[in-house]
Amino acid sequence: MENETPRGVEPAGTRVSENISLGSDGKYRWTYAVNLFKNPVFFLLVWKIFFFIVLGIFAFTTVVDLIDWGGFSWARTLGQLKIFGIIFGVMTALVTVGYLIYAAVMRGKYVVEFEMDERGVLHRQVASQAKKAQKIGGAAMAAGILAGNYGAAASGAASQRTEMYSEFSRTRKVKTRRLFSEIKVVSGLEHNRVYAAKEDLDFVADYMIAHCPNLKGKGEKGA
Repeated sequence: MENETPRGVEPAGTRVSENISLGSDGKYRWTYAVNLFKNPVFFLLVWKIFFFIVLGIFAFTTVVDLIDWGGFSWARTLGQLKIFGIIFGVMTALVTVGYLIYAAVMRGKYVVEFEMDERGVLHRQVASQAKKAQKIGGAAMAAGILAGNYGAAASGAASQRTEMYSEFSRTRKVKTRRLFSEIKVVSGLEHNRVYAAKEDLDFVADYMIAHCPNLKGKGEKGA
């Protein structure tokens, strides 16, 4: 699974690696492009949102069924599982189609800029893509509200957010996922995803870990 730094993008400042530079203001900067067709991380993220929404509905209806019928019934539960299995299948198909449309609009790349210093890291989608993402998210949110599909509305609202800042003093977890060229930075309920070329992942992760005083553990470096 291969991702790449956009060609022609030269970071300003003192070069730390082929892709990362250190500016005179003490900030490390780099630009990275996630291949939306090869790297499934965004598809899995959207799928998980809908998965847990459907799972929550299933759990709720099961509890209501137990109360109404005064006990557990394998026959009723199996019938509900069959229905929700169909819903999961339809949900996966719709998420797949929607994701492919999004990837096509973005020309197959999610291009993001990063700025990092001893205080924190900023994840920001490039301006040209951010405008498209906000329009797509707004349309998805409106369509979800009109259709009464609040999962789709929530997903559309989330996609309108095109930048995130993680303050290291509030960061509780730093986890490297080398397979996705990703470092997951967890601060409270916020999960910031920082991307870098595979040869730069250790440098970025080690810098974060060294500047996060409240980490639970010393950071994780997965496959």
